[in-house]
Amino acid sequence: MQQESRRVGVAVVGLGGAVATTAVAGLELLRIGAAGTDGLPLAGLQVAGAPVEETTGLVGYDSLVVRGWDLDGSDLRKAAEQHAVLDSRQLEEAGPALSALTPWPAAGDADFCRNVTGGNVVLAETRRAQVDAVRADLRRFREEESLDGLVLVNLASTERWPDPTAPSLQSLEAFEAGLDADDRAITPAMVYAYAAIAEGAGYVNFTPSLAADVPALVAFAEQRGVPVAGKDGKTGQTMMKTVLAPAFRARALTVEGWYSTNILGNRDGLALDDPDSLNSKLQTKGSVLDSILGYPVEDHVVRIDYYRPRGDQKEAWDAIDLVGFLGQRMQVKVDFQCRDSILAAPLAVELARLTDLAQQRGEGGVQRQLGWFFKAPMTADGSVPEHAFHNQETVLLDWLAAGASSR
Repeated sequence: MQQESRRVGVAVVGLGGAVATTAVAGLELLRIGAAGTDGLPLAGLQVAGAPVEETTGLVGYDSLVVRGWDLDGSDLRKAAEQHAVLDSRQLEEAGPALSALTPWPAAGDADFCRNVTGGNVVLAETRRAQVDAVRADLRRFREEESLDGLVLVNLASTERWPDPTAPSLQSLEAFEAGLDADDRAITPAMVYAYAAIAEGAGYVNFTPSLAADVPALVAFAEQRGVPVAGKDGKTGQTMMKTVLAPAFRARALTVEGWYSTNILGNRDGLALDDPDSLNSKLQTKGSVLDSILGYPVEDHVVRIDYYRPRGDQKEAWDAIDLVGFLGQRMQVKVDFQCRDSILAAPLAVELARLTDLAQQRGEGGVQRQLGWFFKAPMTADGSVPEHAFHNQETVLLDWLAAGASSR
């Protein structure tokens, strides 16, 4: 049966961002009965004939305790007002809980995310000092809240990638030496990933930033038996690609070209207005088609444009050119007008619950079954991941059912 008294901490990097404030508000609205479970993929899921929480030990939504870091030190109500995702009723009802949360000082580096800055910065200049500060925050969080489990979720703005072949990223020993030498091939995202693993906290990378997927940190997670998952949450346009592309393949429709463009005006969009951060994002968005279809799509174009008036109301357009029987050409047009944070926030919540469940089961290292949530899923051996949405869902449900049968 579900452990009702179990408390799981969710330490969020980017707590003051639109996705995190939406997640915190959503959990509070659920707690007080002011919102339903729409958009939460695991809500109401039955496994082995009973609610998934009962059969697997998956922690309930009301048992999650959220805290975290942000470069902006404003309380979460002020942050939520600025992001303008919540409507006035939701903001009023969740307001007291949001006002009570102020982000911890963050371990940032403007060189890796030039368009998103702030003054709420931890007083630790070297990478080793930043790691020590983050680890201290995690220990304090665990002790003060009497937590039974702890997961760190990276919801920060997209960083530019360092050179992934840098020597300090290839082994744990080299990484440790890099921390001591203040090697700037080690990014802020890696600082948080290392700190989480060192403290025995599960780690989720919802961003395109390079983090726990470098060889040094994959090895560290395996050594410590800590679950890690990522990267880049699959929410809107790429989710649609991983649904549509398998259908085109199944019907032997050749994808001649796929043009994708996005406009968004939130803090994520501002971060991606920097070419280096944008390149990190394009690497994860552009990787799915060839793997699913089994051939390269030469004319696969992906654009992301920051358009401030749109705010969190993202719009994604796709123009797909197909070749069918007798060489006849056809087109499919998709216009997904969505709310960026409304899609992302529930996935971040579910990932925290599932990562905690993996930790309960003693399953450390890369969590392949969580690939359903990501544009660029991690694989333990660096092999090409599964991208097709329906296949990824099957892997996750099978994993949940396997755990239920062993309880």
